[in-house]
Amino acid sequence: MTLPKPDIAFIPCTQEIVEAVLKLAAVNSQDILYDLGCGDGRILIAAAKQYGTRGVGIDIDPSIIESARNKALKNRVSEKLEFYQQDLFTSNFSNATVIFIYLLPHLNLRLRPQLWKQLKPGTKIISRDFHMGDWQPLKQLKLIVKEDGEVEEVTLYYWEINQ
Repeated sequence: MTLPKPDIAFIPCTQEIVEAVLKLAAVNSQDILYDLGCGDGRILIAAAKQYGTRGVGIDIDPSIIESARNKALKNRVSEKLEFYQQDLFTSNFSNATVIFIYLLPHLNLRLRPQLWKQLKPGTKIISRDFHMGDWQPLKQLKLIVKEDGEVEEVTLYYWEINQ
């Protein structure tokens, strides 16, 4: 099976953003965190190391998935994490208690019906920088992040499934 090409490039989150995501989601050892478009797995690895959270990373790029698996091994959390090369729009993430996404707005909107259909009430969803159309977030967190001499404003959006 040939997977489509990525719709967005891998843009890693700084450690400050990773910490803010995990704090906003209030992750703990009972959670199953899914990172949709997981990149190198840094959010999942941090959650597993700091909170004992189990996690699943999904990305379409096989080399990025391999990198994430290797980083999980090096950080001694591979037993808590799984990484899959899959298309997000055909993936099953129904057992998630927390979802993180850093996708473009049109991809968030395309993913939204799948989130509503698959996820249980109370599941938390956090998106970096991009909203979900008319679905109003319960919380928004703005961060000013400095990296490599550059200053960037980052917004984290927080929703919960409530149907």
